Amino acid sequence: MNESSAASRWRVRARAINAFLSQFLHHGGAQLGLFFMVIFLVLAAAPDTLVGPLETVATATGDFLSPPQRQHVLGTDEVGRDVLNLVVHGARISLTIAFLATVISLIVGTTVGMTSGYYGGKVDVWLMRLTDFFFVLPSFVLALVITPVVLEVIGRGRDILGFRPSLFVIILVIGLTSWAFVARIVRSQTLSLRERQFVERARVVGTNDLNIMLRHILPNLVPQVAANSALVVAGAIYTETALSFLGLGDPLQPSWGTLLSLAQRAGAASSGAWWYLGAPGVCVLTVSLGFVLIGNALDDTFNPRRRAIP
Repeated sequence: MNESSAASRWRVRARAINAFLSQFLHHGGAQLGLFFMVIFLVLAAAPDTLVGPLETVATATGDFLSPPQRQHVLGTDEVGRDVLNLVVHGARISLTIAFLATVISLIVGTTVGMTSGYYGGKVDVWLMRLTDFFFVLPSFVLALVITPVVLEVIGRGRDILGFRPSLFVIILVIGLTSWAFVARIVRSQTLSLRERQFVERARVVGTNDLNIMLRHILPNLVPQVAANSALVVAGAIYTETALSFLGLGDPLQPSWGTLLSLAQRAGAASSGAWWYLGAPGVCVLTVSLGFVLIGNALDDTFNPRRRAIP
């Protein structure tokens, strides 16, 4: 009986997954977004295989600010490094920062939103006032203020969890300042879910609050969290790029934002070195567009009311 019930649930889940994939993959925005995302994930996964080790001042072989040519497809920078090599290696740094910051943001936002919506009362009031503080102030402004202070406190010496201190601080600051949007969405869904019959039944049989939230409410929040996670990634990429452009990144592990900062300091715009500014700029715009398209497609797929509105 138990095996039959488990097999039936598995078939229902399999049909639901197939229906979701069929609808999502036929969405035009999702196809274009996935195309962009796959390209950049491949670049980030194997930069050494595609363009060789990261070039430094000591290993640079090109002329200074040389325009695109056969040997250097995207030209060179102010010290003769290949821009294509820097952009491909920058993809790994930028995407790693964005993904890790998004994970932190989703964990904090989901925890705050679910706790606030489930308990209500004073817990809800205090947590939502805290959320409103982060919601009103732009995360970039908070990150811009907090990042240099934290860097000054911990120093720029040794690595932290495998990251240079400046990159570790940027990941942490972006993650801890961009969760308010997720918390608001999760709270509204939790307010609805806590009144459902399956939650009432769990309370009646003596299930504690933590188990109810983790086993009965959280699985039902996955569609909303997944749809918004893609938008959070796009925001994290923009914030990281802006912070690095302002000089808070690490030149030893250059991201796209750091490359834009180096190009600006080298006078690439005034000297006509469009390839130095253009390559990382196009990458930031393209990958952000990809994640926005995926997020909108997920929202259209999960939200039946949006599907009904042409």
